[in-house]
Amino acid sequence: MNSGDRVFVAGHRGLVGAAIVRRLRRDGFPNLVLRTHAELDLRSQADVDAFFAAERPEYVFLAAAKVGGIHANDTYPADFIRDNLQIQTNVIDAAWRYRAKKLLFLGSSCIYPKLAPQPLREDSLLTGPLEPTNEWYAIAKIAGIKMCQAYRRQYGFDAISAMPTNLYGPGDNFSLENSHVLPALMRKFHEAKRSGAAEVVVWGTGKPRREFLHVDDLADAVVFLMRNYSDEGLVNVGCGNDLTIRELAETVAKVVGFEGTLRFDTSKPDGTPRKLLDVSRLSAMGWKAQVPLPEGLASTYRWYLDHEGDARA
Repeated sequence: MNSGDRVFVAGHRGLVGAAIVRRLRRDGFPNLVLRTHAELDLRSQADVDAFFAAERPEYVFLAAAKVGGIHANDTYPADFIRDNLQIQTNVIDAAWRYRAKKLLFLGSSCIYPKLAPQPLREDSLLTGPLEPTNEWYAIAKIAGIKMCQAYRRQYGFDAISAMPTNLYGPGDNFSLENSHVLPALMRKFHEAKRSGAAEVVVWGTGKPRREFLHVDDLADAVVFLMRNYSDEGLVNVGCGNDLTIRELAETVAKVVGFEGTLRFDTSKPDGTPRKLLDVSRLSAMGWKAQVPLPEGLASTYRWYLDHEGDARA
């Protein structure tokens, strides 16, 4: 992938897509092909086909997806399986038909089996039952990975898949209803601090363990993979260490400056007990994460304060 190539970043206004765009622009890529959802509905096969016929991107980062936390996945299962299947099917097929040189598809660590051995190896995929609260999203994403592998096997299309861990950073979704755990906690603590609340309620027991990767690290990793990796095996992308939700909540509270107490609502679901990625495959290629969690949380909170009025909420 050279700086003069035409690069399509699907989902460039989302958390991941925006980070990939920042990275590519920093690296001197002037020919980025970008479309908002209003300009291009990736769920429409006809619209995607017309876009690829007109623009002919040479490289495709497929970062567009319908995403959300436990509540959203559990409440809107049809939306999650339908929209994600449509988006990835349309984009992967059109990229192949209009002769893109390479495509990178983004999976998610939440699509591994719920009770797979830790840390999660790439070959754990499809070896056991999924986490029930997000199985519709997981099935769609697994289908995307398998579609990339199938198009490589049958057509020789250079499609690769990356499996990121839990992400956070500037541009995240801070909704209390539909976001992931870290931005939801950050907003909860911020609003509690501002209102003078004595406590903050955190879903679940606080015992599950999670790994968190700054989205700029992910962007660095996927550009690295686009340039250096070509195989049908998916590649985990993470930092290689984790912490409990209780430890995360305490760390976020400290960053925000909330001095009240934490109460864990054990009537709410915990989700997967642990979700740590084995990143040895990516590490062997020479890549590792650079942003420490405390530093990343502090910069993310500064971004939220600067964009509170227009941050997704």
